Amino acid sequence: MSRKTIENLRYYMNEAGVDAWMVNSADYHDSEYPGDYFKLRSYLSGFTGSAGTLVVTAEEAGLWTDGRYFVQAEKQLRGSGITLYRSGEKGVPTINEFLAEKLPENGCLGFDGKTVSQEAYMDLQKCLEKKHIRFSLMEDLGNKVWIDRPALSCSRIWLLDPEYSGMDTAEKLKRVRAAMKEKEAAVHILTSLDDIAWLYNLRGSDVECNPVILSYAVITEKEAILFVQDQAVEDSVRSALTAQGIRICSYEDIYSYVETISDQDTVLLDSKRVNCALYARIPVGVSVVNDQNPETLFKAIKNPVEQENIRKAHIKDGAAVTKFICWLKKNIGKIPITEMSAAAYLDGKRAEQEGYLDRSFPTIAAYESNAAMCHYSATEETDTELKPEGFFLVDSGGQYLEGTTDITRTIAVGPLTDKQKLHFTLVLKGMIGLASCKFLYGCTGANLDVWARAPLWKYGLDFNHGTGHGVGYLLNVHEGPVRIHWNGKRGTQVVEPGILTSDEPGLYLEGEYGIRTENLLICQEAETNEFGRFLEFETVTMAPIDKDAIDWSLMTAEEIEWLNQYHQKVYDTISPALNEEERNWLKEACGRV
Repeated sequence: MSRKTIENLRYYMNEAGVDAWMVNSADYHDSEYPGDYFKLRSYLSGFTGSAGTLVVTAEEAGLWTDGRYFVQAEKQLRGSGITLYRSGEKGVPTINEFLAEKLPENGCLGFDGKTVSQEAYMDLQKCLEKKHIRFSLMEDLGNKVWIDRPALSCSRIWLLDPEYSGMDTAEKLKRVRAAMKEKEAAVHILTSLDDIAWLYNLRGSDVECNPVILSYAVITEKEAILFVQDQAVEDSVRSALTAQGIRICSYEDIYSYVETISDQDTVLLDSKRVNCALYARIPVGVSVVNDQNPETLFKAIKNPVEQENIRKAHIKDGAAVTKFICWLKKNIGKIPITEMSAAAYLDGKRAEQEGYLDRSFPTIAAYESNAAMCHYSATEETDTELKPEGFFLVDSGGQYLEGTTDITRTIAVGPLTDKQKLHFTLVLKGMIGLASCKFLYGCTGANLDVWARAPLWKYGLDFNHGTGHGVGYLLNVHEGPVRIHWNGKRGTQVVEPGILTSDEPGLYLEGEYGIRTENLLICQEAETNEFGRFLEFETVTMAPIDKDAIDWSLMTAEEIEWLNQYHQKVYDTISPALNEEERNWLKEACGRV
């Protein structure tokens, strides 16, 4: 089918005078999990992985994806006429390099500008300026090629009560306007869905696992506007928003609205988040302040009400995860269990919890060598049956009215080798190191990362992902701006009190096994003295860590005591939510060492 769809695309490219057409995996808001409407790249190429970019010229077609999907892409592209470009591999050109070589002088590159950020567009312009390339970004040829294209998602908006949000919209708007004033901006354009949901205390289900609504927002000194699909707003919600001074406009009207901005005004926006088609509509002469959205940091620092609710969410989540681990330990080798059936059992336990709404991301349930792929996702073709030996890694989370959770446990489902225990223990030591550290205010994620990696580095080992990411409050499980990573370019945000972050060191041996242990932490004040203002972390995740996988000879007395205290808190907190069999199992699992 992909050969035919590519030829159809070339027909419309020729009609539009376009020499190359680029299709990425993004929606209009750079969401992590774009909906079916935005899966044009999959429709055209046949490659269904979550990450990848297709480029089509009159003579060639290429698809770029990363190492997670090399095997899948090679299989799905076979016979399609599309060349697989393995991103990051030696000798493989980047998309920009490919375009710089293949496009003719004074040629035209086309793409749907609503799916490409202004920052990415500027990079393309810079790369292709020597060939004087023109750009076509106001039309989506996908609408011509994909006749039965699914409709845009349009979920009903619902309001998040202040008992959960901890702050009403009026107060949030006041803070945003103060930030705008500091930047001397009269207009603030907002396109990131989690920022909009936070600002207006709205939630929905337009993006898988992320309780957000397809929307745009504009804030001025006197106005707060929400651009949203008309069908998404019920009368009661419309009345409530209007009463808060929020004007509701149709979703697509944002593009005509920005054309009316006065050239006397200054606009505040984040070019990493605003798409280039929208940016292009801003009148020439308007001054633009390109900076991180103020909502991004405001949202990341959880207020006292949010923090207390987050603790409640983790009690519920911890009960579900504990029930799952107990079931797995008692049934492994006795009944058939696969990666997918185990994930389904865990999903079911979460669904039993009051206030549970959805998963916070697609569950990663990976046995043995599958876990060495840190973003592995089991399918009908890869679903592996668990045996009573080795490691089973489960990375999962839930969306509750009280908050968002994210937890990883690597479980010994049978006998382990000394090497496996060594590696599990080193990862655990790193997790404890970050969770128990105390640090001066002003430290960034790059400063703190060594606490988690030092035990692994001592043995010449490492993991190729961040140690920690911010987590939203009933929002995106991966949230900026905080990131704990040794690379200074990635971990530049100062860690503020109230920030919720993951703590998830790991180790992955290709073809053997993968290990990751993850808890969520809230940054808290420690003490202030003559040496400065010190901060520390509070662990909010409540579920046992598998003692069967630990080499105790490698643990210090302080690490063992930390684990004993953590397990005592887990037992005291979770046991009331368990039945007698589960409670007895947890008592042993959390027993002092």
